[in-house]
Amino acid sequence: MSKALVSRREFIRRSLAGGAALAAGPFILPSSAIGANERIGIAVIGPGRQGGGLLGSAGKSKDARIVAIADVNLVRARQKAAPYKAEVYKDYRKMLERKDIDAIITATPEHWRALTCIHACQAGKDVYAEKPMTLTIREGRLMVQAVRKYGRVFQCGSQQRSQIENHIGCQFVREGLIGKISKVIAYNYPSPWHCALPAMPVPDELDWDLWCGPVEPVPFNADLYIPRGKPGWLSFRNYSGGEITGWGAHGFDQIQCALGMDESGPVEVWTEGGKFEPPTYTAPESSARGNKICAVPKLFYRYASGTLMELANGPHGGGVFIGEKGTVTIDRGKCKSDPAELVAEKLTKAIAEHRAAAKARKSSVEDPAPPPSTLTDNVKMAATPPLNGGHMQNWFDCIRSRAKPIADVEIGHRSATVCHLGNIARWTGKKLKWDPVREQFDDAEANTYLDRVRRKPYELPETV
Repeated sequence: MSKALVSRREFIRRSLAGGAALAAGPFILPSSAIGANERIGIAVIGPGRQGGGLLGSAGKSKDARIVAIADVNLVRARQKAAPYKAEVYKDYRKMLERKDIDAIITATPEHWRALTCIHACQAGKDVYAEKPMTLTIREGRLMVQAVRKYGRVFQCGSQQRSQIENHIGCQFVREGLIGKISKVIAYNYPSPWHCALPAMPVPDELDWDLWCGPVEPVPFNADLYIPRGKPGWLSFRNYSGGEITGWGAHGFDQIQCALGMDESGPVEVWTEGGKFEPPTYTAPESSARGNKICAVPKLFYRYASGTLMELANGPHGGGVFIGEKGTVTIDRGKCKSDPAELVAEKLTKAIAEHRAAAKARKSSVEDPAPPPSTLTDNVKMAATPPLNGGHMQNWFDCIRSRAKPIADVEIGHRSATVCHLGNIARWTGKKLKWDPVREQFDDAEANTYLDRVRRKPYELPETV
């Protein structure tokens, strides 16, 4: 079937038949126009640790109404849905059939995120997707294609884009306040390792096979199921890129923004130090040992401008930018310079202006503070309010205007790509040249890591 339009019933039939069926032909399901006084119908896919915070944020907004919640854990889904009297689904693909859903919020584990977003775009829904946006580089490019093809508004959950200190700090660097940037010092984010945790009984009403989805199923273990625990799926390679995609998606996003690389990226990546030798966890323990082992070897990147990025003792949520006239340090809700007078007066003025505008606007939504990281205990949200009423409010506004949001899908893809490049350099142990236009390496082995094998019927479509 190659019609430009298909029924919603046909969309669900195709989706449930598996990911391969989604490539059968181009189709689009446009959502109905949203009136100025009409609330946006929101569905949430994966209301867990981060998704639950996003659900609470959207639920407070005067712009949104929570219509439905999908989760492979039906007990959690019912608990989260109860305050909103929302409908509950185990399989999100069935939920996407509903006409009263205008947009979805998804915070699934990374191994599921691309499929949920592509399916939502094909169903005519706008998308707010947590960061990191992807588990592989190819996923990101297909997600961009889906968003553009179906005319969707896609916000990546890189909330630091909406923090005034971060926004102004990146602008200072990008506009040459400290001259040409010779070097950026980032945090040395660790890569993921392997999971062989013992089997535990599967909780009632948790569909563990569906949670595994594209990944070949392994025995259930509570310390695999949660994102951060002992150690949680975020540390394991089949489900996540590790902290280099966890916290790295925040830090690299700020570096990409400050260097003006929102539609590009580095051209080289390499390692220095010992061989990458990730451990296998066979019993629950904290992430400390794995993080220490998987921060070796050290990573370096180079941009076409000549700017070198070194992963060392930089801030978790940004970087230290070394320029001809001084340095600027950007972190979560923080911006400072050396000498201090380079940014102090300008930043103080910008924050004061923003506070006045935010007070006048009387924002209808509050963004949730990100959960504490296992990497550090001293990362705090800024006291100043986010830009434009908040990261989610920016998405709501853009759903109505159809403008690109502040962390558009291309931005999310490019920032995640920097994370993936680092993992691939560690996995291969080679100095690699990267073409950010073709999105290819100069090395055949490295190119095998651009995507991953998926279990049927959870393949990505060849075309969206």
